[in-house]
Order: sequence, then C-alpha cells, then structure tokens
Amino acid sequence: MQYIIGSKQTAKMVEQRKAVEVFVAQDADPRLKDSIVRLCETAGVPITWVDTMKSLGVTCGIEVGAAMAAVIPEIE
Repeated sequence: MQYIIGSKQTAKMVEQRKAVEVFVAQDADPRLKDSIVRLCETAGVPITWVDTMKSLGVTCGIEVGAAMAAVIPEIE
C-alpha cells in the first residue's frame, strides 16, 4: 500500500475509485474535512480519523503536517 497525501490528491483518488481507505486529521480545516467525508460516503470509502495533522504527516513519512491522505494499492 502507498499513501497519496493532500486534500486535492486524496479527493482525486476517491473520485477515481482508487482509494481503499482515507485518513483525515481531526484538526484539519473543517471545510476540507466536510468535503472529503461527503466524497468518501458517496464512494463507500472508509475513513480513519487521526488526532492531528502532525501525527498523520509522521505516519505518511513526511516532516510536515497532512490534513488527509488516501491509501491506494501499490501500482505494479
């Protein structure tokens, strides 16, 4: 599995039905959270909530915070 990080890229992966799970930081901008939650509900993609953008960034292996990230299967 690999992470696609960022709100635009995450939304794109959900819309293209490539995301198998989406991680969203609780402290992200409420408009971004509302938007991706609606998108995921429509597409049937499960959401996992993470406490902070910083901890999500660490999980994704980056040194800055991340509002959200999509998990997609590794591309062969």
